[in-house]
Amino acid sequence: MKKICILLAFMLTAVSALMVGCGSQKDLTTTVKVNEVTHSIFYAPFYVAINNGYFADEKIEIELTNGGGADASMSAILSGDADIGLMGPEASIYVVQGDAKDKPVVFGQLTKRDGSFIVAKNEYPNFKLSDMVGKEIIGGRQGGVPAMTLEHCIKKAGLEIGTGSNKVNLNTSVAFANTASVFETTSAEFCTLFEPTASQLCKSKGYHIVASVGLVSGEVPYTCFQTKSSFLSENEYLCEKFLRAVYRGYRFLIKASVDEIYSAVSPSFVGVDKDFIITSIKSYIESDAWVDNPAMTKEAFASLQDIMQGAGYLDTKAEFSSVVNNKVAEKVYKYFA
Repeated sequence: MKKICILLAFMLTAVSALMVGCGSQKDLTTTVKVNEVTHSIFYAPFYVAINNGYFADEKIEIELTNGGGADASMSAILSGDADIGLMGPEASIYVVQGDAKDKPVVFGQLTKRDGSFIVAKNEYPNFKLSDMVGKEIIGGRQGGVPAMTLEHCIKKAGLEIGTGSNKVNLNTSVAFANTASVFETTSAEFCTLFEPTASQLCKSKGYHIVASVGLVSGEVPYTCFQTKSSFLSENEYLCEKFLRAVYRGYRFLIKASVDEIYSAVSPSFVGVDKDFIITSIKSYIESDAWVDNPAMTKEAFASLQDIMQGAGYLDTKAEFSSVVNNKVAEKVYKYFA
């Protein structure tokens, strides 16, 4: 009898341990490595999701790194150094047309227009793009969406790009991460920068923000969440939870006051003055920077490829389905509908 009691006690202990183990597995937090193309308030919904605990609610912990350019962010995804990249969709378009076996895919859109601002060393009270004729503007990395969108704006205004006195000298030889420092130390009279860097440079150097590239260019799918096809296939529900947290960040932004947004965004910008953060928030709200539906449309995708072709960086257009998978985004949008 004593042996039976001991055996029963052992079995109950084992069953209890198994149940506790199952519960702990369910409650485990998954670390997701995210590489962002740059660190900007332009991506405010993502930072709100981190700081307001929306990722934590989904049992996700974000490990964030900065690529300093879409090429580097895409390399991080393809090499496995990052699970998800936040960058322009042009990066995936370039790769899917190559020989990569495990190709990247866009599974959620974040911004719907260019988030950069034209910064001038001199004051232009009534700035027009024609004011850049005969002058140099540092416009981002060659082949990147910032440079191509700016080129699109210049041509849309009926201006020519080149080095002559009657043309706009668009400099695309500077790495994305070095734009501000090169602008300070060269004779270039204009450059494009994201916030809060644009406002910080203007205050420290007496420069001036003269235009929003996004308002001039119109809507274009500018920044998206991308991952390898295999990662999306193997972790579809994780990607859904990830995008759900980001979308909660967007919903917070469209309802909150500027001060509430500042409180939610500022932990991601330690050391940046409150005035710069608030100015940046207002700039992106005024320019209607973020999508209200994370599923990219075919029309938006076509507009992006038109810009890429117009800039001479795309010979053959990619099929929408080869670059974009809206399955997760559509679920998330319906979830909050």
